[in-house]
Amino acid sequence: MVTDARAGGSRAFALLLMVCGAAGLVASWVITLDKFKLLEDPGFVPGCSLNPVVSCGSVMKSDQAEAFGFPNPMLGLVAYGIVLCVGVSLLTGVKFPRWYWLTFEAGCVFGIGFVSWLQFESLYRINALCLWCCLAWLATIPLFWYVTALLVRVGFLPAPAPVRSFLDEFTWVLPVLHIGVVGMLILTRWWDFWTS
Repeated sequence: MVTDARAGGSRAFALLLMVCGAAGLVASWVITLDKFKLLEDPGFVPGCSLNPVVSCGSVMKSDQAEAFGFPNPMLGLVAYGIVLCVGVSLLTGVKFPRWYWLTFEAGCVFGIGFVSWLQFESLYRINALCLWCCLAWLATIPLFWYVTALLVRVGFLPAPAPVRSFLDEFTWVLPVLHIGVVGMLILTRWWDFWTS
């Protein structure tokens, strides 16, 4: 429990944030570049459009790709950039105040909610996957769970002692299960395609 209402993170946690931030940043950057090319040339086919299921172009042309009136990856460029900066800061030993962590957690909650909505839309409305989007999903899921676990462990988010103990020792279980569920949804959604 942190008594001075400030908390940092371990080297491993800082590296995790840096990897997640960098992965999301790369995915957002590539999607943004491809989106600009698609706007210039409606016939442009992104390199990650491999087949009817893995079809980045179909996802980029959907209404869901501009949920807030501008291309979604532009939001990712900012958000994942912040994650990367927080990771680098933690690596230098910085300890952030409680309000900062709660604001960061709010961003993570928004991120996991937005990613979950995009997963549903990709699987059941757009009927296609974007590999770069999947990379952003893979970056966001562990980010959310590990940041939440840290804030519970240091007492910035209230939780019963058994939950704190579980998150202290078995944090890895939650992102693994989460990614596994998403993987199973993808597998079952296109089972006939994968097995034909």
